[in-house]
Amino acid sequence: MVTHNDVDVDQLTMHYREAGDPGGPPVVLLHGGGSDGGTWERMFGALTALGMRVIAPDLRGHGRSSRAPRYALADHASDIGRLCQALALGPVALVGHSLGAHTASLLAQSRPEQVTRLVLEEPPAPNPRPGPRPTAGLTRRRSLLLAAGGVLRRRRYDPRALVTAITELREPDPGWWAALPSITAPTLVISGGPRSHIAPRTLDHVVRAIPQARLATIPVGHRVHSLAMDRFTDLVTAFLVP
Repeated sequence: MVTHNDVDVDQLTMHYREAGDPGGPPVVLLHGGGSDGGTWERMFGALTALGMRVIAPDLRGHGRSSRAPRYALADHASDIGRLCQALALGPVALVGHSLGAHTASLLAQSRPEQVTRLVLEEPPAPNPRPGPRPTAGLTRRRSLLLAAGGVLRRRRYDPRALVTAITELREPDPGWWAALPSITAPTLVISGGPRSHIAPRTLDHVVRAIPQARLATIPVGHRVHSLAMDRFTDLVTAFLVP
């Protein structure tokens, strides 16, 4: 049975779905930008069958969680750290897609002792070195997202959350790359293959930088867990419970 709950996290109300044994090993599932925790519900049965406690929060500005004045990538990671603390989860396994994967990587870098296993599905690696500022195409996308903001805020997500994530990931952030070796958890990086906008060679570089990481490919594009749920679930459950 999946329950819906809210918890206050540093002046922010976070909504989360929960299922499974309250005393089981916790796994936290982090959705991508523009989505919410409901994207993982088809996986709940497989994870709870393994005795796990499954938590799938809505990130700030998404789903039923509070809209916020800012959406820095580091804020998402801080939110999840505080959520784990508020729920007294202890060390957790983290599974993240896209924005959620980047959030999981930041938490695993800053608090490696809190992460038992790490699954990064199509993580958007930030630009590692100086380059051109965001293009006109990105500026146009910002404008379109903000123009639709009134409807999207009421229904699913605050478009400013995506604008901020896109902007930060396009700007140089060599610190993220430099901190990858600090991740101590066994890590599975999942690529969507050549159909994804995230180049497989980029994810290969990510894997090489994390001490205990390996790369798996399910060549269906960026939304692996949605487009190939059975294969994704089999791969992830085998990794979480070796």
